[in-house]
Amino acid sequence: MWYTVIQAENDSEGAVHAKVSTDARSPWFAGHFPGDPILPGIAQLNMVTECIERVLQQKLVLQKLARVKFKKLIRPGDILDIHAVAGKQNNNYTFSIQHNNQQVCSGRLVLIPGKEQ
Repeated sequence: MWYTVIQAENDSEGAVHAKVSTDARSPWFAGHFPGDPILPGIAQLNMVTECIERVLQQKLVLQKLARVKFKKLIRPGDILDIHAVAGKQNNNYTFSIQHNNQQVCSGRLVLIPGKEQ
C-alpha cells in the first residue's frame, strides 16, 4: 500500500476518523512531480474512500464528488488526519483531510456499495 494506516475507527456517532502516513517511495510521488513531489488529488480521494471502507468493513465505489477543495500540498512522509461523516442522504459523506491541524482537502463523496473482489 502506498500509505500506512496508523489508526482507523469510527466514533459513537458513526464518524470515521483515520490517521495515515504517506510513503515517500509511493509511485504517486515519483510521477507527480519529479524533484518536487506532491500527492495528487485523485490519490487523496482514493485514500479517503479506502479509509471509510476499512472502518465500515465494506467495499465501496466512488460515484460522485461535490465541492472538493484542495487547499494545501501533501508531501512524502506527511501524517494526515482524515475525518468523514455520513450525511442525511444515503451514501453521502462529508470529509476533510488535515495536516498539522491545517485543512488540506475537503468535500463531499457519494460512495455506493461495490462488489467484493
